[in-house]
Amino acid sequence: MSDQSIRGRFLWHELVTADLKAAGRFFTKIAGWKTEGWDQNPDYQMFVAKTGPMAGLAVLDAQSRAAGARPHWLTYIGSPDAAETGRQAVALGARILKPLTELPPVGKWVVLQDPQGAVFAAFTPSRAPTAPEHPVELGDFSWHELSTSDWKAAFEFYKKLFGWQETSAMDMGPDLGVYQMYGRGGAPLGGIYNKPKNAPGPSAWLPYIRVTDARTTPAATKKGGGQVINGPLEVPGGDWITMALDPQGGPFATHSVKPAEPAKVVKMAKAKKAKVVKKAKVVEKAKVVKKAKVVKRAKGAGKAKRSKPGKRAKGAKKAVRAAKKTRRATRRRR
Repeated sequence: MSDQSIRGRFLWHELVTADLKAAGRFFTKIAGWKTEGWDQNPDYQMFVAKTGPMAGLAVLDAQSRAAGARPHWLTYIGSPDAAETGRQAVALGARILKPLTELPPVGKWVVLQDPQGAVFAAFTPSRAPTAPEHPVELGDFSWHELSTSDWKAAFEFYKKLFGWQETSAMDMGPDLGVYQMYGRGGAPLGGIYNKPKNAPGPSAWLPYIRVTDARTTPAATKKGGGQVINGPLEVPGGDWITMALDPQGGPFATHSVKPAEPAKVVKMAKAKKAKVVKKAKVVEKAKVVKKAKVVKRAKGAGKAKRSKPGKRAKGAKKAVRAAKKTRRATRRRR
């Protein structure tokens, strides 16, 4: 298959663990999935959400455990030619952990370890995926995070293999440094950062499961026998995340989007705002009217004060004329 539209797209996830049944029970509670056998091979168990299959389960065999492998999520990244991607990865410093495998109903894949030690698979499906890449639904994987020893070198490696672009970056402080986000086609897919030097374990990929509310993950994890590593944490934008270990020691993370306010609450908030604005206008209008009345009274008082001296002057003139008239009349009588 040479469909370039799948290059760099996260196509499948597989939980590699020591106890398939226990893992199935645990993630049913965490992610709301159910488990069922694959119709092509019922022995292969899958996690299924309402929208369809989300991930598979694979056994961590004794040989892998003896080599130091621990339970983990294996992330399958799309490639038009998995064999060629494997060869290119090796040329860039990667190592092949599992050679090219072909399963006709599914496709071809090769399991690789990047130069910093993180494990992933390059995957060429037999058929292009029909589901859209975005938006991510409940039960799907919404974010893919790589903790590594050299994020700049790691990003260059994956950029050459899968064509990812830098999207934005965030400074997480002196301990963690830069959190570099990446994506394809303008849509963000995840982030890469340098793990703390004292953090246990090798470089690793960590996919985030989209859940209804990541704030409930800690309680469900503890109840199921797992361990909370970090969270719940509110991230920029209002989303919530939690990072934890499942009962077999496999790292996992959950993510929930910022809850939307109920329409009733939004309507009430708008009504309250309108009421406040209306009240403010009424108060302002009352102040203007009051000021106008005060000014009018002041003008009236000034006019009255100006008119009083005029009236007194007219009265005095009349009195003088009357006195003159009286004197003239007195002279005539004499």
